[in-house]
Amino acid sequence: MRRPREGSGRRRELMALPMSLYAALFVGVSLLYVIGLSLFTRGDGFAAQPPLTMGNYGRIASPLYLRSLLQSLRLAFWTALLCLGIGYPFAYFMAKSRPRARTWMMMLLIVPFWTNALIRIYGWKILLSASGPVNAALQFLGLVQRPLKLLYTDGAVLVGMVYAMIPFMVLPVYSNVERMDWSMVEASRDLGASPLSAFLTVTVPMTLPGILAGLVLTFIPSIGLFFLSDLLGGSNTMLWGNMVHNELLKSRDLPFAAALSVVLLALTGLVILLYRRAGGKTENMVF
Repeated sequence: MRRPREGSGRRRELMALPMSLYAALFVGVSLLYVIGLSLFTRGDGFAAQPPLTMGNYGRIASPLYLRSLLQSLRLAFWTALLCLGIGYPFAYFMAKSRPRARTWMMMLLIVPFWTNALIRIYGWKILLSASGPVNAALQFLGLVQRPLKLLYTDGAVLVGMVYAMIPFMVLPVYSNVERMDWSMVEASRDLGASPLSAFLTVTVPMTLPGILAGLVLTFIPSIGLFFLSDLLGGSNTMLWGNMVHNELLKSRDLPFAAALSVVLLALTGLVILLYRRAGGKTENMVF
């Protein structure tokens, strides 16, 4: 009995070997290169040169970068929270709908993302501009006398982030709701639980892996969406991704840009570690 198990284990290892080599070469080596680059000193142009130093990390402690980090974390937190508030009901009712309605709801969710992301964000820029449809509607209804400043604010960036990240909340939650054992909900109702109580004590805990996966998948990318904050936030919103972009392409300081990237990588690793500690599973993040 042991030999077949050992043989199947070896076959699985052999099948996983190409992916392991790919990850080691194109992910592991790249990460080690970025970490090593962050320890060098800035040279002429795009060059990095000795001596090795930890000064690049010391610069991150300045108020400018700490303020950018806090702003990035704050916007990412609210993005994940709003995606949960909007995406969970949508995913729940989509999973409970009839197959035909479910297909249409899935299409409504996915089809807009067949368009280039920049074009979609430019659409939001037009909507939120001073002469855009939103301000025009508010003035027509008599709710405001003058156009509101909706564009180039943290609120505009938050709207764009929620719009961009919402599918990454809906899909893992939908996957969990669809696979739920609804007999557990019926049993709680038979025992006297109200619909709200059954939802909070049975449905939410059973879909918690999808919720955790959605929070991770919306929180982490939101920290580095520099193109979105550039278009909707302007110079008023400097996310961590904007800092990396500016140091790399404008200041041409490769070592410092690498140090900023390593900090972002460390934050990502910390969030994933907390996710795993909370009971999250890798398969809930793949769809």
